[in-house]
Amino acid sequence: MSSSPLESLITRAESLLQRLEQVLPQPLQQPDWDASIAFRYRKRSSGFAGQTGVLEPVRHVAEMRLEDLQEIDGQKERLVRNTEQFVAGRTANNVLLTGSRGTGKSSLIKACLHAYAPQGLRLIEVDKADLVDLPDIAELVAGRPEKFIIFCDDLSFDEGELGYKALKSMLDGSVAASTPNVLIYATSNRRHLLPEYMKENLSYTHTPDGEVHPGEVVEEKISLSERFGLWISFYPFSQDEYLAIVHQWLRSLDVPENEIAAADPQALVWALERGSRSGRVAYQFARDYAGRRGQQA
Repeated sequence: MSSSPLESLITRAESLLQRLEQVLPQPLQQPDWDASIAFRYRKRSSGFAGQTGVLEPVRHVAEMRLEDLQEIDGQKERLVRNTEQFVAGRTANNVLLTGSRGTGKSSLIKACLHAYAPQGLRLIEVDKADLVDLPDIAELVAGRPEKFIIFCDDLSFDEGELGYKALKSMLDGSVAASTPNVLIYATSNRRHLLPEYMKENLSYTHTPDGEVHPGEVVEEKISLSERFGLWISFYPFSQDEYLAIVHQWLRSLDVPENEIAAADPQALVWALERGSRSGRVAYQFARDYAGRRGQQA
């Protein structure tokens, strides 16, 4: 018995809907939360609909211990205290870590992740280009028992970028209340996250009694960074501080104690060649030195 025209129409409509569902953007799906302590938010092609967001587990999370990070004790104490409050369910702040490159900003966040992962801390790394999806990520994890740090590394914006307003609303100012199990930790070489130009100094105004007030352009640039409740600044290392960090990394790579001080001249040449005495340069030298001695990384 042949189907009626109505049944045929329904069958064709259902087939069409199934094909449409395959190309329409899909809602963000829960990942396997037991697969890792860190996740990356990535965009994947979704046919004609563009791209769909996916949370991918990081299979090999870089090992970093708090005790390995030297000469940043003040910064470490402040971030650890804030993270402890967060993990314990107490009030804590979003954090902006700024300053010289290679001084341990990102490493300190990773070290906190490893230290507090047994207490339920997790990390989601989000690229600047994907910050527009922050509300979706926060909504996805809102009902989870874990505590989530949304990590934005080396963050800075150019004029008019979409992620700027999304981050600004997420930090403070959105109609939606902030999610209590989510904090944003960001690192940047720019204190105000936006490029600053000499001409903007002309927008400052002066009152008769000598007070200085920034203009609207400057106020707008300051407004994003001041939404972070905690600012932690990092500074270039002195020679002695740089060598102390070199010694720490050499010890962690099992270089014999009697050889560590003898490596100082090579460590200084290494820094001179790179034009920097940063913690990153110290770590790279230690790996090279230990590798030349045949030590395992």
